[in-house]
Amino acid sequence: MVIPAFCGVQIYQKIYGERMTVPFSFKLINKDNKARRGEIITKRGTIHTPTFMPVGTAATVKAMYPEQVRDLGADIVLGNTYHLMLRPGAERVHALGGLHKFMRWPHSILTDSGGFQVMSLSNLRKIDEKGVTFTSHIDGSKHEMSPERSIEIQCLLGSDIQMQLDECVKLPASVDEIERAMELSLRWAERCKVAFGNREEQALFGIVQGGDNETLRAKSAEGLKALDLKGYAIGGLAVGEPQEVMMAMLEATCPYLPKEKPRYLMGVGTPDDLLKAVARGVDMFDCVMPTRAGRHGLAFTRYGKINLKNARHADDPRPLDEMSSCPATTQYSRAYLHHLVRCNEALGGMLLTWNNLAYYQDLMAGARESIERNEYKNYAENCIISWEKGDITAI
Repeated sequence: MVIPAFCGVQIYQKIYGERMTVPFSFKLINKDNKARRGEIITKRGTIHTPTFMPVGTAATVKAMYPEQVRDLGADIVLGNTYHLMLRPGAERVHALGGLHKFMRWPHSILTDSGGFQVMSLSNLRKIDEKGVTFTSHIDGSKHEMSPERSIEIQCLLGSDIQMQLDECVKLPASVDEIERAMELSLRWAERCKVAFGNREEQALFGIVQGGDNETLRAKSAEGLKALDLKGYAIGGLAVGEPQEVMMAMLEATCPYLPKEKPRYLMGVGTPDDLLKAVARGVDMFDCVMPTRAGRHGLAFTRYGKINLKNARHADDPRPLDEMSSCPATTQYSRAYLHHLVRCNEALGGMLLTWNNLAYYQDLMAGARESIERNEYKNYAENCIISWEKGDITAI
């Protein structure tokens, strides 16, 4: 049956009551220098790129309702394989209908593989060729995470985009250590591909490693490209290196990645990071920064970062930004937000998280529109100029 041109996948299913097979695919719509405007098609809808994925570590974007996240423009959220393995357990989520149903998010979900925890919980794990043995940070129980088990967990969760298990090395590190982890990650990628099998409606992404070494980044990218995966991530960045090193690694890596497949920069980052990475050819991002910052009193706006803990806001009746489309940004005074943050009220974190995710989604929407018009450079420069001007004058 032919899908009418006006119908998205979800609308089609609602109208016709028929579950369809929708192969995972990526379409490049326009390029403006290296910046890319595209669409990722999954059975749960279209992901408009460049895109920012809110992080839902434990099957929830902290301090947000799922409907709010969607209304802000998010096409996809991220879940964490390691944390969901521990609580509530992948088998339990599967028995309850899968992660989409469990968290009431019918749209696309990407799950990471647990590889980041190999680095961040290094004092709680042992790593060898077989995989990683974790000591739970919750109760001290032992868990094994092999490439095969990582894919098994992600398949039980039912995520649309799954990540290979990799080893992420914190920078700075020796070349020998970076190369060892990169080679191990390549071997694990091969095992993940075998475990993943032929899943037409889902995608397995490889993860380019290589630290801050351009030669190793190129070798990793070439090795992963030979596996012919459905997408490619760039990992092991934003782990202690300066921004200029991150950008140099993107410039060294992206030319080796297939133009017809999506590119995902993992765990990044600030609004400035996002704009500069888009300019270098990246399509997808995730980061806990907007949600974590919101819970700690920090707002991202077109004026730059605003710390609501500062006393300058205590008597200010103005909103954060009257030009925003987000109710949290326009309908609550700075004085009230300051009060909530200083009193450690939950509503303060909720409102500032709402504001921050709205700003990130608007930033990416503006990037997409400007790439389509071949005006991305001007768009990014104007954003930076606005941040540098700073906040409105205090009362």
